[in-house]
Amino acid sequence: MEPTAGAIRVEKATVADAEAIFHLVTHFADRGEMLHRPLNEIYENLRDFFVARDAQGEFLGCAALHLLWADLAEIKSLAVREDRQLKGVGAALVRACLDEARRLGLPRVFALTYKPGFFEKLGFRLANVANFPRKVWKECYRCPKFPSCNEIAVSIDLFPNVNGAQALPVIEGRPLGAAGA
Repeated sequence: MEPTAGAIRVEKATVADAEAIFHLVTHFADRGEMLHRPLNEIYENLRDFFVARDAQGEFLGCAALHLLWADLAEIKSLAVREDRQLKGVGAALVRACLDEARRLGLPRVFALTYKPGFFEKLGFRLANVANFPRKVWKECYRCPKFPSCNEIAVSIDLFPNVNGAQALPVIEGRPLGAAGA
């Protein structure tokens, strides 16, 4: 267990968390705010997930750190209960993902989001999705929104200039599916 700000605890998800993760992600996906994740996919990737809990152990939110290659991971399925938003839960989940990425020696983490400002406050920068071809060809091409996705790519370099990693170009205000993005 990893303590975080206030009474929020962030820890690795267990099998007992899978249905809560599924229901929370589905809630926001049904509103078009994130992609659906079938329950079997959550179980298959459960080791990627972190969950946030309050002092009483109540589930508050989730996020997954999904490895794409030796130099890149993605934060996926970041969701916080509506009654606990704007209280540091999402930031605590992202920090846990970044700590895990550092522990694994990953130099770069990215996310596709509708809320880039949230990530920018945590040190991420706007990026061009073309910098993440493994993501595009592994998953994006199967998405119903492809190639007209309106999510925005953000990234953070955890170990700048390690293994030649360079800061990614900033594509200000352009959705990743926009022409020229």
